Amino acid sequence: MPSARPRLAIIWLTVFIDLVGFGIVMPILPYYAQRFGAQGMGYGALVGAFSLMQFLATALLGRLSDRIGRRPILLATMLLNAAGYVLFAFAPSYWLLLVSRLVSGFAGGNISAAQAYIADITTAQERSKGMGVIGMAFGLGFIVGPGIGAAAAYFGHAAPGLVAAALSIVNLGCAYFILPESLREEHRAVRELWPFGHMAIALRRPDLRPLMLVWAIAPFAFSGYTVALPLWAASTLGWTERELGGFFVLVGLVAAGVQGGLFRLLTRRFGDRSLLIAGMVGMALSIGVVPFVATSGVLLAWTIVLAFSNSIMAPAASGLVSTLAAANEQGTILGVAQSLAALGRFSGPAVIGATYDSLTPTAAFLAAAGVMIVGWAVSLGVPPRSEGDRPGSLAPGVG
Repeated sequence: MPSARPRLAIIWLTVFIDLVGFGIVMPILPYYAQRFGAQGMGYGALVGAFSLMQFLATALLGRLSDRIGRRPILLATMLLNAAGYVLFAFAPSYWLLLVSRLVSGFAGGNISAAQAYIADITTAQERSKGMGVIGMAFGLGFIVGPGIGAAAAYFGHAAPGLVAAALSIVNLGCAYFILPESLREEHRAVRELWPFGHMAIALRRPDLRPLMLVWAIAPFAFSGYTVALPLWAASTLGWTERELGGFFVLVGLVAAGVQGGLFRLLTRRFGDRSLLIAGMVGMALSIGVVPFVATSGVLLAWTIVLAFSNSIMAPAASGLVSTLAAANEQGTILGVAQSLAALGRFSGPAVIGATYDSLTPTAAFLAAAGVMIVGWAVSLGVPPRSEGDRPGSLAPGVG
């Protein structure tokens, strides 16, 4: 059996290609949608559909991998991902374009099986380092993908989808020959495939409720903003795939810089709760100001503020989970948070996109900023709590 290192490399490649593929289509998706007559709500549905299917698939595929193993789940989703991108490249109508995003979103749910694979092949001491592989793949994928997408768009609207499909096929070939099954027969288990009851339990806890609500509200507002921005920038500033690709690359670079080292300094100085609250304010301001800027340079300057704010808010929110959850419920509460975030990313694009269509672009940005302000107000209710002061656990058997 291969050593852990090449297998970790394939898992890294799997997650990296998932994020590269996602990033490749982002700069061209709004323009692609407009070719079929879609406006704010139609484009928002394309963005939200991906998140909805990823939300459902993450829970399903993780539990299913406990039954049948990690390898078949990972290989099947790599092939499914390639099919989704081919359909994206050649979609003849808006509805097949929507289907392609549903397919890719479902395939993107393989993150849970990838995390489980890492847990299988690493010791308890090495596990956090192994999980860091996934975080690095996320960051780099989101930096590289939009740049490739913007460049590939010069060769026609089908080129970015075909590039993403080719990367998925390369990943499938590597995984087929290098990635053996990691789950031993004696460790396989039949679990409930749709484990969502723990979401209600977490939301009923007074100490967790504000943080869980923030996990839903911030992605709702941010994802809604990412729908309104390309439409507004195209009509007001004349942005094309190239400029939008640069926007996403800038967001990724700032995120990589902040989360690569600066965040650790800031959290030691100010604490997670303060960074969460400050990040929510910074994102609200950066979103609300957009319809009042006059040049691309000013917009990109505010984009840096937005990316910085998001990059201190998101890891701070994750850190607070570890201080508000007991040691035996870390995975469960993080799972609840990710599920709520996915629901926010699903509903935000449709709601803000509909506001963009039915009212005005200014109303859409102010609505997204207003929702973020609500999230800021909710974040004030997150209780200060030290690392050593942990609450009791959830009800037995939850998770």
